[in-house]
Amino acid sequence: MVRIARERVADLFALAEKEASSGHSELADRYVSLARRIGMRYNVRLMQEYRELYCRGCSAFWVEGRTVRTRLRAGRRVRTCLRCGRERRTVLGPRPATSVGPGWTAPHVARREEGALAVPLPEEETEDLSEEETEEP
Repeated sequence: MVRIARERVADLFALAEKEASSGHSELADRYVSLARRIGMRYNVRLMQEYRELYCRGCSAFWVEGRTVRTRLRAGRRVRTCLRCGRERRTVLGPRPATSVGPGWTAPHVARREEGALAVPLPEEETEDLSEEETEEP
């Protein structure tokens, strides 16, 4: 039963996306609410991709610009439902460390020997250059 419920939830979200792209937002919202009810009845967790596609407050299928507004604030993505006003905040990822310890340098910083504009050559090209230099004199 659980496998059938997961398949049905996937089918309903596919139908919701199809209907939302064609402009039938009420039907897309109905498909989302049915998928949520099936998930609750058979105790099936929705996949992460599906959980980000709807509002938990009003079960509206989110279409960027029409039913949801997305803003980035302080390393978080804030999605606001334009129907009920509910916000969902998600962390975007780990923040980069500014310093790890004494003597630490960022990997993208050029060393003094290389110079700021120096472009490292692959090993094959450096071998060819050394052979050419020895042949000329």
